[in-house]
Amino acid sequence: MQDIRSTKIELLRGGPAHNQLLSPLTPYIALGGASAPQTVFLPWEHRQLLSRLARLRYVQGGVPVPPAQREAELRELGEAVGRVLGQVPGLQSALHGLGRDGGALAHLRLSISALELSMVPFEAAIAPDNFPGSGAPLLLHTPTVITREIRRNETVEVPWDRKPRILFAFATPRGMAPVPAQEHVNALRRAIEPYVEIRDAAADRLPSVRALLTVLPEASLKDIADECRRNDYTHVHLLAHGAETKESEQGVYGIALRAGGGSDEAQVVDGKTLAIALCGSGADGSAKGRPVLVSLATCDSGAVDSVIVPGGSIAHALHEAGIPWVVASQFPLYMSGSNVAVDTLYGQLLAGEDPRRVLRLLRQRLSTEVTHAHDWASIVAYAVSPWDFEARVEAFRDRQVRARLDVRFKRMDALAGLDALGASQAVEFDQLAEAIRAEHAGWIGRSARRLETASKADRPQHARSHAEALGMRGASEKRIAIAWAERARDGNAQAAEHALQAYRASRDAYRQALETDPTNHWVATQFLSVCTTPALLPEGGEAALRERYGDWWVAARQVAEWQLRGSSGEARAWALGTLAELDLLGSVYQARGFKIGEATQRVAERCRQIVDSVGAQAFAVASTERQFQRYLKNWPHARWKRLAEAAVQALTPER
Repeated sequence: MQDIRSTKIELLRGGPAHNQLLSPLTPYIALGGASAPQTVFLPWEHRQLLSRLARLRYVQGGVPVPPAQREAELRELGEAVGRVLGQVPGLQSALHGLGRDGGALAHLRLSISALELSMVPFEAAIAPDNFPGSGAPLLLHTPTVITREIRRNETVEVPWDRKPRILFAFATPRGMAPVPAQEHVNALRRAIEPYVEIRDAAADRLPSVRALLTVLPEASLKDIADECRRNDYTHVHLLAHGAETKESEQGVYGIALRAGGGSDEAQVVDGKTLAIALCGSGADGSAKGRPVLVSLATCDSGAVDSVIVPGGSIAHALHEAGIPWVVASQFPLYMSGSNVAVDTLYGQLLAGEDPRRVLRLLRQRLSTEVTHAHDWASIVAYAVSPWDFEARVEAFRDRQVRARLDVRFKRMDALAGLDALGASQAVEFDQLAEAIRAEHAGWIGRSARRLETASKADRPQHARSHAEALGMRGASEKRIAIAWAERARDGNAQAAEHALQAYRASRDAYRQALETDPTNHWVATQFLSVCTTPALLPEGGEAALRERYGDWWVAARQVAEWQLRGSSGEARAWALGTLAELDLLGSVYQARGFKIGEATQRVAERCRQIVDSVGAQAFAVASTERQFQRYLKNWPHARWKRLAEAAVQALTPER
């Protein structure tokens, strides 16, 4: 099983965060893991480090820095940083064995509040002697990632599992070189493509695109603030030039936006001001959700120019304001590097990949695709990673899988509803089915690996997750079967055979889910449901089903009733939906004790309670209605017609 080993490293000194220069005489206390504290010293005078960092900016004093000099400077700085990190207690043991198990990643959480330490290019570290990858860049030649964070008293919320919505703002004020806005739009458009409704006309896709991505061209600070007041954005991507502004007569790096009001002049905005725009309250004064991640395709957005005044870099200020993840650049960033960055970040993050693995992939791509620069060492990430971060990432990954499946099913259903399919449409239909199955194969594979390597204490939780993945495969195969059956209504024998195979796959997946987690009343109910479909009805008909699974029906009902007690909101709605469907299935599995009048009343009442629990527009209501509609449209039978109609009427009373 691939895992991420997280180790927190703190570098501390006395005094305020600002107004102290680097010095080889300043002692810092290094804390790492459970090891004893260690006093470490940095090898540079402040002026000396500033001079060396200037040579990594490609141009010094208006004169280009020769590549050989830049490379030598980066190497020497990296070796010095590596020697400092090599003194951190517990770090060597945290990196021990990396690369031997094929998937482990070391995550070094570097906690640094002293502003002078923010200037140090830790990401360029060369692995010291006796460390994995000794003599080579640590973050390129070992599976290691470094994120930075500031020490704080309050807890920063990291709501990673939110439905994504991206704001992309860019600006090229007068007198500045154009930024690669179109390339970034194209990369973001590729990233959201799997979640955009599939329509034949491009214009019909625009509402779906706009629900996921907003573009602010030639943006001013006011434009960004107004947009963030109107809408909640989970991700904000800013593309603009970096520039220097003044605070207390000290140089501070900022981002060059348009001045606004129709002017094309530049307004250089510092990190603290930008944070207010991104994290302000709603137009009505209500609290707005902060972005979970901000990416800055801006030169020097992670750089500190002055340690005299509080605040630090743009990235530091945004992170300090409560934005959990900020990805920035501590040196000038090539345009080609920024294109690689946006393509990698959003393509991987929206697919549900862990951002720490995305950072490692990004550095690798930059080192191999932007070989004329050191953009790989320039990327810096400020991040909050709570103890359950991997679980939050997995929840978001599952959300995104469901979103991709939903897009494909909507298209498949639309094609199945056509009177006839052309050759290209038939091919598309087959490809959609295979893509859906491939998604489930990946989902189930991941959950199986987690279950296989889980500790005894965590095994029940992972068993539930694996059963959920198997159950979702059963649900998808059922929808595929229904779509194939629609195509078979004109006598297409091949389509009918595909429908039968999909129904069997659905039944088998539900049964596997039930065997993995016998307490999951949803998969038990769906297994019982799919067994009653005409395609799978066994020899001996309903009597044979009652003989085989009548006790399962009783058990599923009991489990759902137990889970209903004390539940609320969505959990209550799902339990009520299960009980309503089991009431309908009682027409098959309950035999002589079944009374259709009483069952119809129970079904209607449970469905009304679902609406009361979560609201008429909730997903649980739509999903439950869709399932009951199947009993009317796809598996029509006089036995449950009255029950299904009562359910649909209670779930959609306005119709």
